[in-house]
Amino acid sequence: MITMEAAELAAADYNTVVDVGDTAPEWKNLIGTDDKPHSLADLQDRDVVVVVFTCNSCPYAVDAEDRVIALQQEYESKGVVVVAINVNTNEEDRMPAMKQRAAKKEFPFSYLFDESQQIAKDYGAIHTPQFFVLDKDRKIVYMGSLDDSPDGKKVTKHYVRSVIESLLKMERPEISETVPVGCGIRFERERRRRSR
Repeated sequence: MITMEAAELAAADYNTVVDVGDTAPEWKNLIGTDDKPHSLADLQDRDVVVVVFTCNSCPYAVDAEDRVIALQQEYESKGVVVVAINVNTNEEDRMPAMKQRAAKKEFPFSYLFDESQQIAKDYGAIHTPQFFVLDKDRKIVYMGSLDDSPDGKKVTKHYVRSVIESLLKMERPEISETVPVGCGIRFERERRRRSR
């Protein structure tokens, strides 16, 4: 198991698809638990977008929910928005279960489903929860874990929160990458076609 200290040291190498400074991949018309289509372009008036790849079935993701809710509530009035995206296609992570979870926890943020799983692949997301912070120009300024402990009671460093604070002050964040710690996203295996 990767410790958080080792995760911080190894972080620069963990995402093979996108890098800090890249333009964030766009999602379009992903259906949310509100039954409405959502796109990144809808958020043009927001200064900071926090994207979290998450799901219902991962205990790490569930443990982070209250902290993500608190993050949205604290920063919403400051031009920050959280968007949660689920790409797992097992029954306990599909839309009916997502709606139940969002209602039970009263999510103050959009909870979107991408059955194609493409948006996670575009971001190089492989864990739940996994966070990406986008600035006003929709450049990726941070990617990795929410904070320094998967156990919310043991958190000492608030990575995403500190990045948001830096962006709101128009400062460069001190930390830009950490290794995400959580469950692996359940990507569907692509079936091989038989050659004739």
